[in-house]
Amino acid sequence: MTTRSSPARLAAPAFIAGSAVFHYLGPAFAVLLFARLDVFGVAWLRIVSAALVFAVWRRPWRLARELAAPHRRIPLALGVVLALMNTTFYLAIARLPLATVGSIEFLGVIALAAAGVRSSRNALSLGLAVAGVFTLTGVRLTGEPIGFGFAFANCALFMLYLTLGHRVATAGTRDGSRWGGVDRLGAAMLVAAVVTTPLGLAGAAPAFGHPGWLLAGVAVGVCSSVLPYVTDQLAMARVRRATFALMLSLLPAAATLIGLLVLAQLPTVRDLLGVALVTVAVVIHQQQSPHIDGEEAECGTSGSARPV
Repeated sequence: MTTRSSPARLAAPAFIAGSAVFHYLGPAFAVLLFARLDVFGVAWLRIVSAALVFAVWRRPWRLARELAAPHRRIPLALGVVLALMNTTFYLAIARLPLATVGSIEFLGVIALAAAGVRSSRNALSLGLAVAGVFTLTGVRLTGEPIGFGFAFANCALFMLYLTLGHRVATAGTRDGSRWGGVDRLGAAMLVAAVVTTPLGLAGAAPAFGHPGWLLAGVAVGVCSSVLPYVTDQLAMARVRRATFALMLSLLPAAATLIGLLVLAQLPTVRDLLGVALVTVAVVIHQQQSPHIDGEEAECGTSGSARPV
């Protein structure tokens, strides 16, 4: 292990914690917009405003000219997944508490985390995370079948996002190009904007006559699709995919906290127990064992320079 790799791994939990907060802070504000605009319109404002930020910041269309066709496919696929994932997520939170949707969202990544269990300590960490998530979700699978259908669809799409997002984060190391994960994420967001426009533009149209609504939609995009996805990329470039997946146990806890502070959705004792379990799981998880150094190096975490 090089001396530069330790700070990189130490930075990853901070990036993940920031991502967890913004991952649900933006949607919490989006719930407040649902009283003004339909769900598809809010999702469109989120995605398009984020795409515009990336367009100005990273000019991601340059990738289409300079990357070979095989290397353009992953950002293209990620863009389609982002469009579907964000839309189904909003359809779910329009019907269910944010903490419930956040907990279900995590279930899909348990398999990814389990694939990376290499020690008894990490096995215990995974077990606590699973127990915490089921504590948060176990008594709520009634009353809103359509909402839960969207929530579980979002869960499956979130798994795809993690898989494709990790490939995007480490792509610059693999193909030797100067385009890093954030550049490719920006390209994916442009694709997502194109995919969502046929469904969402009409629903977002009333916002163009109300500057406050429009500004709120832009704020949702920055909080939901710029800040968390960029911090995800920074974290994914530093840790193995299984480690990243397990640390996302923080998502249900973050959803519960944001639901309380922004939406006044009071947590129960069961909610607090579940939050405590997943928090302990993240704290005791061991990011690195000596026998997986080689695998982490393949993921671009050896401390060598990586395009961002």
